[in-house]
Amino acid sequence: MWGQGTVMESLSIREGLQIVEVLMKNGEYAKAVHYTDEWRLLEKGDEVQLNVAAEELHLGSGGFHLVAAILNSSISDVRSSPNTSTKGHIMKLKYTPLQRRVLSVEEEDSPYHLHFNSHSTLEGMPVLLGELHSMLPVAMSWIKYQNLISGIEQKIAYVMTDGGALPLVWSQHVALLEQLGWLAATITYGQAYGGKMEAVNKFSALLAAKHAAGAHLCIVTMGPGIVGTDTRYGYSGIEVGELVNAVRALGGIPIVIPRISFRDQRKRHIGLSHHTQTALQVAAKCPAVVPLPMLEDDENAILNVQVESLRQHQIITMPPISIDEIAAAFSFYPNAITSMGRGLFADPAFFQAICSAADWARQVHNPPT
Repeated sequence: MWGQGTVMESLSIREGLQIVEVLMKNGEYAKAVHYTDEWRLLEKGDEVQLNVAAEELHLGSGGFHLVAAILNSSISDVRSSPNTSTKGHIMKLKYTPLQRRVLSVEEEDSPYHLHFNSHSTLEGMPVLLGELHSMLPVAMSWIKYQNLISGIEQKIAYVMTDGGALPLVWSQHVALLEQLGWLAATITYGQAYGGKMEAVNKFSALLAAKHAAGAHLCIVTMGPGIVGTDTRYGYSGIEVGELVNAVRALGGIPIVIPRISFRDQRKRHIGLSHHTQTALQVAAKCPAVVPLPMLEDDENAILNVQVESLRQHQIITMPPISIDEIAAAFSFYPNAITSMGRGLFADPAFFQAICSAADWARQVHNPPT
């Protein structure tokens, strides 16, 4: 799980995160991620302690080790986090050596505190719920593209759960979306941290999106790094069902992005993934809107059978969205978008499903005239 190395070069830096090349004690070179919210930037020659577990297990960490400590550093190298306030009383990563103090939106010292005593409903705000983090840039690209065509402006907030990566800064997509100015706010709740707003739980995070950020539309996903075990209930994406309940309880409209693929090599994810089916069958106790894409006839036939057990939800078949239309939307987004290693042309149904749900969500706030 642990290794040591020497920093050879700084490869890239963005707010809160640095990527470096390290020379390991065994003579091999590796890349490592260093979070800079608590410690100074790394320099050539620094000796670092590394968590190498994810890379040893070949997990989806992108081939990076994680810097746990600067061995040649002193306490003077610790710096205050830009997201940390001396007024905050809430701990995240609690009872670990890395726990950090944040000012949550609900606290008395927060400028938004009064909102949580005077507002207890989402007032019909549409909330787009995705299982995978990679759904976020797809949905955002489609919404921005369609709104540009329609001449519509929408304030969109992003809420990141603690079902995947805990530091928001790990997400390259969020960093880019913020750089583009596409997000009105980022909100992290539970043990996730690093959003422009911090919240204690999913309910207050959703209310913050509506009343603190003033969002017209909210998108909720976990961070990168979904967990799955090839069992019915052993996956972190089941939180989508719990989020349906929270949105509905607060008077919002829960819109679930169906995870659909006809190119996945795993049978359980063919058509409508068993992850989406289980979240909606078991965890969701309130009705959600589930927009489905219009696909090829044989693919539609498979989906129609799979959604038979989901009739407690509002199943909507959307007008067809072409691959060319999605490619046009992606032309406004500077980075490539893939999921499970597959892009638009390798797994079109996956992307058509996301865009169909995003299209329904954006039209709830701005119905076509």
